[in-house]
Amino acid sequence: MKYLYVAAPPEVRPEDRRMITGLLSGEFDLPVREMEIPDLDFAYEPGRRQYSSIAVLEMALRLIPDDAAKLLTVTDRDLFVPVLTFLFGQAQLGGLVGVLSLARLRQEFYGFAPNRELFEERAAKEALHETGHMFGLVHCSDRGCAMSLATNIRQIDMKQSALCAPCKARLARAQGVKA
Repeated sequence: MKYLYVAAPPEVRPEDRRMITGLLSGEFDLPVREMEIPDLDFAYEPGRRQYSSIAVLEMALRLIPDDAAKLLTVTDRDLFVPVLTFLFGQAQLGGLVGVLSLARLRQEFYGFAPNRELFEERAAKEALHETGHMFGLVHCSDRGCAMSLATNIRQIDMKQSALCAPCKARLARAQGVKA
């Protein structure tokens, strides 16, 4: 049996890891398991004061369990790739690993009071988005679909915590499930 793994370093709150694990178990045709991974300090770039998503993905590939179909790494660290200021997440298209940053999904990042409900909605959308990429889904032109591209927090807030019908059908085909 293969599993969808949610991997997180110690800095991720257990309730955040459980929330994402629970959400993904209801969306994908795979049982979901959690695993702890080492701290991501190795990926820190002092000049940017951010963490390299590429380094995190490379680490995830080295740590992926034999019984994993996919592995989504979740972190509270702010991520970047060299050509972008930041990213909410990154995943191998049709590949094994992805990473999701919770940092910019929190209201506190923008200087506002914490809002757990809003944070959970955002995390659900982006966890679904990055995991969808691992199953081969590309960005969707439907702005309400979780697979639509979001380059800022307002665009995430405009999405639904669900895939549109065409993306759901593509996901079902990718998982070998009859839609």
